[in-house]
Amino acid sequence: MQNNLTLKSFFMGGFECADHINRSGVRINLQKETLHHIKVFEDYKALKNIGINVVREGVCWSSVEVAPYKFDFTEVKSFLKAASYLDIQIIWDLCHFGYPDGLFPTHPQFTDRFVAFCEQFTIFYYENSQQALWLVPFNEISFLSWHSGDMRGTVPFAVNSGWDIKYHLCRAAILGIKAIRAILTDTVILAIEPLVKVHPAYDNVELSEVAKINNFQFQAMDIIMGRECPELGGNESLLDMLGFNYYYNNQWKQNNEILPWPDLNGSLTPLSELLLTAQKRYNLPILLAETGHFGSLRVLWLKEVVTECLKAINLGVDLRGMCIYPVIDRPDWDDLTSFSNCGLWDMDCNGNRIAFVPYIQELLKGQILFKKTFSSN
Repeated sequence: MQNNLTLKSFFMGGFECADHINRSGVRINLQKETLHHIKVFEDYKALKNIGINVVREGVCWSSVEVAPYKFDFTEVKSFLKAASYLDIQIIWDLCHFGYPDGLFPTHPQFTDRFVAFCEQFTIFYYENSQQALWLVPFNEISFLSWHSGDMRGTVPFAVNSGWDIKYHLCRAAILGIKAIRAILTDTVILAIEPLVKVHPAYDNVELSEVAKINNFQFQAMDIIMGRECPELGGNESLLDMLGFNYYYNNQWKQNNEILPWPDLNGSLTPLSELLLTAQKRYNLPILLAETGHFGSLRVLWLKEVVTECLKAINLGVDLRGMCIYPVIDRPDWDDLTSFSNCGLWDMDCNGNRIAFVPYIQELLKGQILFKKTFSSN
């Protein structure tokens, strides 16, 4: 499918939109915890003022499906109005980890209700927006299946079930994409997954086993594209673009020891090489769909990531954008009183946005570097 894959800015801003049930069994909604749902115009305008014209948002399935197969997208309209007025382009996550109450991927109604959600949101969007629709069915299927199926991090709070949950999430994604395209054929569909690297833990480890572990990160994309589990009906045409999320703890040893960052001894594989691996595997346009860090180190992190993304482009990676995630500080999923100090703007106790100026300045430097790179190509 040849859709228009033009983005309105290389740098993008991501807003935390997780709405799942946390380890304490409590429903969270980080759009509301950060007050983004009522400050959306202010937040978009702030991004616009620093040259960011693309955002990642969440529809929050748990909020909009008010009863089984019944949807209310009223709250989403404020996002569309702000985006239209300020000419902001939105990439929507239909599910950013949260499901409606009582629902989980292996539930017999899960796929049917997700497909209905896809259909109803697409119709709503068509009736309320003039912009092309960009959609991510499920953010990070690999992480979500591990977090909920092996680590008891959210529903169904399971262990030894990661593959089963991944399989059912991919099934729902495939059928959801087909339902969306049946309504709006030019919808841009993305799959977004973590970008990781597992390193050998011991000198005598079997490298083929490590390679097998590293391939797991691509499994959900492979299934959606029909390269694995063809009985689910995936095919290459279902995805237009791929997104990869990369953070400081995305590389570890086979024994689960996280490799430290900053990387003082050259232990980490450069991000540019990881992006090139993904490019060669799929030959599709790529986004760095989430990246960021905490405290004062977020400045150094962004500087390094910008350098690596420029290297990736020079290596031939078709990198279309980089998303700072999140742009507004967020609380911890399992302790909503603990904030991370990770945004372009942090928050005070009243929800006021407080610019972290060094981070924003580093972003502006990065914009200049990418502008020079793209103008010379």
